[in-house]
Amino acid sequence: MPGIDTYSTKGLREDLSDVIYRIAPTETPFMSAIGKTEASNTLHEWQEQDLAAAAQNAAVEGADATNTTTTYTVRARNWTQISQKTAQVTGTNEATKKAGRKSEMAYQMSLKSLELKRDMEFVLMTNGSTGNASAQGNAATARQLIGVEGWIKDNNSLGASGVAPDPYATAAAPNGGTSVTDGTTRTLTESLLKTVLMSCWTQGGNPDTIMVGGQQKQNFSTFSGNATRMDKSEDKTLYASIDVYVSDFGTLKVVPNRFMRARSLFCLQTDKWAIAYLRPFATVDLAKIGDSVRKQVVVEYTLESRNQRASGAVRDLA
Repeated sequence: MPGIDTYSTKGLREDLSDVIYRIAPTETPFMSAIGKTEASNTLHEWQEQDLAAAAQNAAVEGADATNTTTTYTVRARNWTQISQKTAQVTGTNEATKKAGRKSEMAYQMSLKSLELKRDMEFVLMTNGSTGNASAQGNAATARQLIGVEGWIKDNNSLGASGVAPDPYATAAAPNGGTSVTDGTTRTLTESLLKTVLMSCWTQGGNPDTIMVGGQQKQNFSTFSGNATRMDKSEDKTLYASIDVYVSDFGTLKVVPNRFMRARSLFCLQTDKWAIAYLRPFATVDLAKIGDSVRKQVVVEYTLESRNQRASGAVRDLA
């Protein structure tokens, strides 16, 4: 006769691991790479300065001083945007014993914080589908900031019928700016990239980071440049990725970003971008509703483009 088996035994404890597995990406490469500053109003403003064009500067000996060209500052602006996530947990749920976390509210707030950072990266890189112009908003409409898509005006490679954005359009109005117009898509080539990098350099910029989506990162890794692709036969390793690009105008890191548009590539001088916080991240206890508890994590911020001519974009990529 067989011994007592599990099929008939009552009271066996369930085997539920105390580890919760998550693979959703939480990297925010743009936010991690740029600076941070403070905003003091919902309309955040700063100034940009240019120098007079270089010219043949020759004066006659003993001549009187003459007035030279004056370059004035340009006033740039961006509205702050409020982003928030809210968790609501019933009293019963909080009281029960659970696997993988002690407090359901604490666990949910940790998830909401990660989700909020993902939302911010998406907003800063795209601000919707096409990098919308900023919006002042009203009692029924949320304020919106201009993301990277909507800031890079001068150094662009565009597909047929594509139009670069103009964040300075109608600058006298608080809602200044026009969105990018998507053009006909084309394949990413090294020639397109080199044209934009030279344009940035001519303007005075020194991009240090190339930021791309997954598809364009794979396309980028097919560039041959002046190098011969090598493999290590002894350990059966094939190197098929390009993570550093040495251009005629400097060395750039090639960084994939999951939260940007697949049709864009940005050449960024990261010290010319910053997040301006009007209200940094905060956790707020909300009013109790019946037998449940609510908490909110909230942040108010905008993107400060310290001079968009330091960066460039290859747009309309297939």
